[in-house]
Amino acid sequence: MPSQIVEILSAQELRRTLTRMTSQVIEKARDLSKLGLLGVQTRGFPLAQLMAHQIELLEQEEVPVGALDITFYRDDLDRIGLRTPAKTEIPFDISGKTIVLVDDVIYKGRTVRAALNALSEYGRPEAIWLAVLVDRGHRELPIHPDFTGKQLPTAKEEQVKVFLQSIDGRDAVELIKVPNVEL
Repeated sequence: MPSQIVEILSAQELRRTLTRMTSQVIEKARDLSKLGLLGVQTRGFPLAQLMAHQIELLEQEEVPVGALDITFYRDDLDRIGLRTPAKTEIPFDISGKTIVLVDDVIYKGRTVRAALNALSEYGRPEAIWLAVLVDRGHRELPIHPDFTGKQLPTAKEEQVKVFLQSIDGRDAVELIKVPNVEL
């Protein structure tokens, strides 16, 4: 029996969700001149870019954006195998800023833990907020997003896949349901 794919967010719903999340960031930040967005590679970075663009449209304020690779900070490299690291590019000083760490999906919390460890190598922000497009639950670490696009309770064997135009050629979020196979 093949996997079942269910669309969770269409392209239009994904855009609306990002707009809402961005508005929440603006509201909480108050002083946008002290804000910086860092996207976790791979899909967190284009999401951070989209949020920065939305802030510019809504507030006429340019917010710096960077990309954070966490490959060498992961605690599961033995399970997932060797990966080619993406590039960390932080074109601004994070010290004293409020950093919004942006990622596509939060699951166990281990990616965020790795991102926090990686981020500490680049300075000491005043505050770090977490923005995730999809929160699927099943946390193993005490990490909770400040801004969540969609709460999506899932089974552990299910997968959430985020598609972004700049990487995948389309915008969508899908839930992949793997059928239970009993022998």
